[in-house]
Amino acid sequence: MNLRHLEHWLALAETGSFSRAAEKLHITQSALSRSIQALEDDLGGMLVDRVGKKNELTPLGRAVMERARRIVHEAHELQQGAALLQQGGLGTLRVGLGSGPGAMLMTPWLVYMARHHPTVQVTVSRGSTELQLTQLRERQLDALVVDMRRVEAAPDLKITHVVEMRAGFVCRQGHPLLSLHPGGVPFEAVLSFPIASIQLSQEVARLLVDHYGPQANPAQMTTLQCEDIASLLDVVRQTDAIYLGIVGAAREGLVQGRLVELGMSTPWQGQARLALITLAGRTELPVMSVFRDFVQKHLID
Repeated sequence: MNLRHLEHWLALAETGSFSRAAEKLHITQSALSRSIQALEDDLGGMLVDRVGKKNELTPLGRAVMERARRIVHEAHELQQGAALLQQGGLGTLRVGLGSGPGAMLMTPWLVYMARHHPTVQVTVSRGSTELQLTQLRERQLDALVVDMRRVEAAPDLKITHVVEMRAGFVCRQGHPLLSLHPGGVPFEAVLSFPIASIQLSQEVARLLVDHYGPQANPAQMTTLQCEDIASLLDVVRQTDAIYLGIVGAAREGLVQGRLVELGMSTPWQGQARLALITLAGRTELPVMSVFRDFVQKHLID
């Protein structure tokens, strides 16, 4: 089986036209027809029904299209990676970051790459875990760093656990709760103020309810919700709202003394399980090892 035949087949399957596919490939229609015929001979079946001017994929054709797309992508990535290694370069990297990892990693990662690998093209995307998983599977992203509780295990995903990070409640310095309850804040007192949080996984929601009771259900408890933790923390610094989430995401404000972690009378031992996720069996880009080492060191530190 010839890789070029698979490329030709993908062009035909995606355009639905021999003429448009041939134009896209910069070959003649007769050459394209011969290539498709050769692939059909190799596979032992028809890939497309030629009905007048219409071309419809056969069941075999639809099955071959999905696998051919993966094979062609893998081959191109392998060629790109080999060329970059020969040239001593690292190429490009497109990563998706969940809310917590984004708050902790995005700026430090961009600064690190600008200083140490200025020729590498780096793209960082934010968004829901569900959207980013789709983008990963469609090869629009090369890797994700997200809370693994929000990802279902699947054969096509390689999930590498990185670190567990403690979750808790954070407020501004001078918040009324700090003086009202110096020995430990009851959970009921927290509910008197706006709660700012990202959308929490069902498992984390269950742990909260198990620990604090039904009133801790995030669906009812959370009053300020978005996927950008930096924005949530800005709100917490300026108001009496209380942040619920990864404490490490508030590290800068805590170090500066502008934010304070609430000491709860019944402490919650919640944690986020952060993981690096890539596609299983995909050829790894040269720069991926740089990203993996950075994530490991930065999050653990």
